[in-house]
Amino acid sequence: MELECAVTAPPVTYRVREWPDLPALGGLRSLAWGGADDGSRWAAVLTRSLIWVTAHDGARLVGFVNVAWDGGAHAFLLDTTVRPDWQRRGVGTRLVQEAIRATRAHVEVEWLHVDFEAHLTAFYAACGFTGTSAGLLRL
Repeated sequence: MELECAVTAPPVTYRVREWPDLPALGGLRSLAWGGADDGSRWAAVLTRSLIWVTAHDGARLVGFVNVAWDGGAHAFLLDTTVRPDWQRRGVGTRLVQEAIRATRAHVEVEWLHVDFEAHLTAFYAACGFTGTSAGLLRL
């Protein structure tokens, strides 16, 4: 499934559950978050995911978000990533919106959770998430 929207620059194409180029996904993650990621772990991650959404400028991967699922009522928005040179152009917002839309199609899912750092509170609130108290245990 492909959707297009204009984002301050050339059109970006959004793809839901279309298998990505895994080395390109690793490269995107490395560029956005630092550290080394050759993409080799992503096949195992995506095979366990409910959905994922990628954003493309032509053939170039510029964004990604993943939704994991517990098999019941709860899904989890993870790994929201946009190339640094594409940030603040609406790509992250559209990725999250497409992930929400695709997750809603799974009628058994009642809740979509997201964890984020404090500086992203306004971003996720603008995407429709409300703050909650949650527990965390470092393993």
